[in-house]
Amino acid sequence: MSTTQLAVLARTVEPQRMLRRFLALDAAVTGANALAYLTLSGPLGRLFGAGSGLLLGLGAFLAVYTAGVALLAARPHPPTTGVRIVVEANLAWTAVSLAALVLWLTPTTAGAVWTVLQALTVAGFAVLQHMALRARQLNQD
Repeated sequence: MSTTQLAVLARTVEPQRMLRRFLALDAAVTGANALAYLTLSGPLGRLFGAGSGLLLGLGAFLAVYTAGVALLAARPHPPTTGVRIVVEANLAWTAVSLAALVLWLTPTTAGAVWTVLQALTVAGFAVLQHMALRARQLNQD
């Protein structure tokens, strides 16, 4: 993806603003997911073929993670180390989601599709955040 394509997605050419927008988007989507898992763990558990306890635990984890990412997004200049941690956490979430699907989860078809889609979405956030961080670093040199 080129810098121009990244700028179109972020609706800005300013790397700092790109980075903050991609972090904020991650926080919004992850927060919505956390809220859904926390408030609808029973129905979603039945739909996905997952235990409601697993979804409650994931929802609590995602709520805390959302707060951290939102705090980074709110900073005028998110620290590089913090952003790298978010990128790496997103990549780890993707890998663990896909591994869980293959190794120990027995989801319904909807659950399998959801697991793959959310893993790809999180991987997309990692790519966008990494590219925006890189653009910011290149802009500072």
